[in-house]
Amino acid sequence: MNEGYILMGLDPGYGRMGFGVVFVNTGKVELVDYGVMVTTSGDAFEIRLLSLANDLSDLFAQHKPHAVSIEKLFFGKSSSTAMCVAEARGVAMLMAAQAGTPVFEFTPAQIKKAVTGNGAATKSGMQKMVKELLHLPQIPKPDDAADALAAAIAVSNKKW
Repeated sequence: MNEGYILMGLDPGYGRMGFGVVFVNTGKVELVDYGVMVTTSGDAFEIRLLSLANDLSDLFAQHKPHAVSIEKLFFGKSSSTAMCVAEARGVAMLMAAQAGTPVFEFTPAQIKKAVTGNGAATKSGMQKMVKELLHLPQIPKPDDAADALAAAIAVSNKKW
């Protein structure tokens, strides 16, 4: 990583999708941007997916990331929620492909290990490490954004 890389992390969701963008140069990771894309719960699901696609298109155009890291799905109790999140994740992967940006997928444990050194770290422990690594005054909020930043940091550890 000689001249530096812009890396984007995504925490998939259809109500809220977290994003985090970092700049990595000679092993140093710096915050560029983070937040959440929010869809309207009363809208038809396809409209919510379109909203995410439009927001992602804007993010890719603005930041021009060299790579995207996206969290693999963890299937909880609700299979219908998991299916909707999977569809939103598919939109994110499609938008990355349209932007010509390679996608790297990580499990939550792989992200925790990359950020904290411990794949079994607590969510709060991981978020505290994100704060430390990016030299932030506080833990990024909401959690979706902090998780997306952790995903971006995870891909920064990848051997290029």
